[in-house]
Amino acid sequence: MLVGCAHDSATARPSKRTTSAAPESAAGSPDASTVPIADDRVVVLDPGHNGGNGAHPEVINQQVPDGRGRTKPCNTTGTSANDGYTEHEFNWDVATLVRDALVARGIRVVMTRPDDAGVGPCIGERAAIGNSSGAAAVVSIHADGAAAGAHGFHVAYSSPPLNPAQGEPSIRLATTLRDTMVGFGFITSTYIGSDGLNPRADLAGLNFSERPVALVECGNMRDPGDAALLESPDGRAKFADAIAAAIVAYLG
Repeated sequence: MLVGCAHDSATARPSKRTTSAAPESAAGSPDASTVPIADDRVVVLDPGHNGGNGAHPEVINQQVPDGRGRTKPCNTTGTSANDGYTEHEFNWDVATLVRDALVARGIRVVMTRPDDAGVGPCIGERAAIGNSSGAAAVVSIHADGAAAGAHGFHVAYSSPPLNPAQGEPSIRLATTLRDTMVGFGFITSTYIGSDGLNPRADLAGLNFSERPVALVECGNMRDPGDAALLESPDGRAKFADAIAAAIVAYLG
């Protein structure tokens, strides 16, 4: 089921910033909230994982197709910082901030989940939401869990492409995200991919997409430097500003 752009955010812990429940009136970033540009275009935002996944292993551990002839779990719990701050919470907060900025530009936004308290949906279902919406762009928002010392962001796209949308349009979306994030001062990954781009064949949400799609790993939650930025309200706002600006630039 499609999830529209107007819904309540999950309740955040007191030390973290909560997001607006009224995106139509929320102010976006200075780079993504000026003149409306795309009344008829749809962007799908996919905040990775979900807050209820950990309590329902019988759902998320079910094996589903990965889009390339193999199977993998329906979904996962995601990672967390050493102090317990979860990836799913980060993903949800940043995605709602991006949503608000895009809605302020007249762009219709569809979220793949309505809050941070549910289970799933499975990776193939998330791709189906983008496909059925006819999205001009699909952006999946995540944070990584690697060894401490590894740091920086990277952007993944499906490779080799399985359809035309996964070719030039998705590579252009991924590159625009990479270039815009660098322009906002973010450092490209020191431990995976090349120059902030990471072609992947194993991500079902990308493999099943029939729309231009990319996945942003904003940083490494296990690295103290990255974690401080990921957990900071100002840091999350900056990530959202960069991602929203990149989507606006991609839509042209």
